[in-house]
Amino acid sequence: MASNRHLGRIVALQTLYELDFRTEVEEKDLDKKAVLKRNIDRYSEVVDDQEFISALVDGVLSRQDELDGIIQPIAPEWPLAQIARIDRAVLRIGVYELLYNQSVPSKVVINEAVELAKSFGADNSSKFVNGVLGTAYKQVEKDSKPAKSTTGKK
Repeated sequence: MASNRHLGRIVALQTLYELDFRTEVEEKDLDKKAVLKRNIDRYSEVVDDQEFISALVDGVLSRQDELDGIIQPIAPEWPLAQIARIDRAVLRIGVYELLYNQSVPSKVVINEAVELAKSFGADNSSKFVNGVLGTAYKQVEKDSKPAKSTTGKK
């Protein structure tokens, strides 16, 4: 199952990368569903959990502005437009899964993203992704803990 999910993340990454590029060049008549279907169909023989891929791509696309708003302050010296397209896609997937995929442990999410960055990114991509997602994880953990009482009562 894990290797199948890893392949699913690769297909999602390829899809998001392609859509990001084609959107940036303002391609007319871009059919996002068709791109996703084509990429899933390429691996239909070996990927069992096609719903996982669709949910991941749809989730990232529907919350892209929110995800970018989380990523940007964590890496302020790297405006999103200057982050390599593949690294942006990996980060969006990672932050999305940290926030919305409670069935996968956070450390697994970060490890998977680092592996994607190692496989598809530049030499330092995995370190960059690890740092950004590590910080995002700490923020998610901090935000999910109940606030301490400030009333001073013991």
